[in-house]
Amino acid sequence: MALYFLLLLPFLVQVTWCEYTPDWASLDKRPLPPWYDQAKFGIFLHWGVFSVPSFGSEWFWWYWQGSKLPKYVKFMNDNYPPGFTYPDFAPEFHAEFYNPESWAELIANSGAKYVVLTSKHHEGFTLWGSNYSWNWNAVDVGPKRDLVGPLAAAVRKRGLHFGLYHSLFEWFNPLFLQDKATGFKTQKFVKQKTLPELYEIVLKYHPEVIWSDGDAAASSSYWNSTEFLAWLYNLSPVKDVVVVNDRWGADCTCKHGGFWNCHDKYKPHILQHHKWESCTSVDKHSWGYRRDMSYFDLMTPSNIIADLMRTVSCGGNYLLNVGPTAEGWIAPSFQSVLQAVGTWLKVNGEAVYGSSPWRAQNDSTTPDIWYTTSGGAVYATVLKWPANNIITMGSIVATTNTSVVLLGHSTSLQWILHKPHGIMVHLPMPFPSKLPLPIHAWVLKLTGVQ
Repeated sequence: MALYFLLLLPFLVQVTWCEYTPDWASLDKRPLPPWYDQAKFGIFLHWGVFSVPSFGSEWFWWYWQGSKLPKYVKFMNDNYPPGFTYPDFAPEFHAEFYNPESWAELIANSGAKYVVLTSKHHEGFTLWGSNYSWNWNAVDVGPKRDLVGPLAAAVRKRGLHFGLYHSLFEWFNPLFLQDKATGFKTQKFVKQKTLPELYEIVLKYHPEVIWSDGDAAASSSYWNSTEFLAWLYNLSPVKDVVVVNDRWGADCTCKHGGFWNCHDKYKPHILQHHKWESCTSVDKHSWGYRRDMSYFDLMTPSNIIADLMRTVSCGGNYLLNVGPTAEGWIAPSFQSVLQAVGTWLKVNGEAVYGSSPWRAQNDSTTPDIWYTTSGGAVYATVLKWPANNIITMGSIVATTNTSVVLLGHSTSLQWILHKPHGIMVHLPMPFPSKLPLPIHAWVLKLTGVQ
């Protein structure tokens, strides 16, 4: 408690002259630091004690002992002795193969520009040696070392931005359950656990993203979210660069905060006028690593590229999750997907990074075309190669200066006007071998168009 009040003291003393006051009307006026919109693509990492059973979902503890789903109860009865508790998994979380440099290299090769690591999920286990999570953190039990700091250093060394996910609540924490029993009229958990941890990770790791979660049980007033964010924006060491999401209370989703997540795997497919992010996972059924995952549970590189370009075209960022194992390695199936996406972005990244939505998001004639714009050029991402090698773009207004190039292919392409509007472009035949197949997405760069 002493550290919490010590951290809060500068805020209490100086808030009267700070630019942002602790209310949503003020906080929502803060401009989003430009790096985030320019980055477009990030990697999410769900890692924790749930990576030890690695069965079903990262919500394993809750599904087993909270909602008591038969699948999870049977798994424990079949494989573990009577009396085995969830905390008994923690000593098996060794992270013996954890190599932050290799993780960072893989992420850089994927083409991602930022990373978000789960510093603490709903189970309450912190991946750093938190002063507010005694004997339930990675320094006291399991790995016996800080897992956050080395990754932060490794990704920053490669020019990437580092962020932290943090769960506001914890399923079985007695303090949280006491507050819940009062209808969240008391704030013991907030003042003794959640807020001190948030101040701790900001001051220790300087994250450029704080990805809050677990807010739906109570309002932002219970979580004291506006007070924390006012400190974060006014006085913290990351006040000029940090971005946050919208999960700061049940009253915030798609309404307040920095960028908006709205809900997991949010895909509006139309232009949004507030910065947003689509977070999804390579494993379609889980965010944490699962030993029972099958090949058919995985998103393909083509799925991911299509998702990415639909998202960027509509003004969003794309945060793609993989779950590392308890041993600290990222499965080869995940590595393969990330490497393939990175190969595609090396050819086509100019249509993504630093781009903006165009006047049309997808084409009026050919729905499998999604548009972005950057540096005066228009980029058309084609998700389906036409059978006759001729693509029609009804949203393009050509001029006498119009030029069309397929990224990864140096020759300008022939095109003709298409009546009543648009153009028809003759694509190379067969499609260029330099493009990273089997990803089925190609980008046309158009200049001199309206």
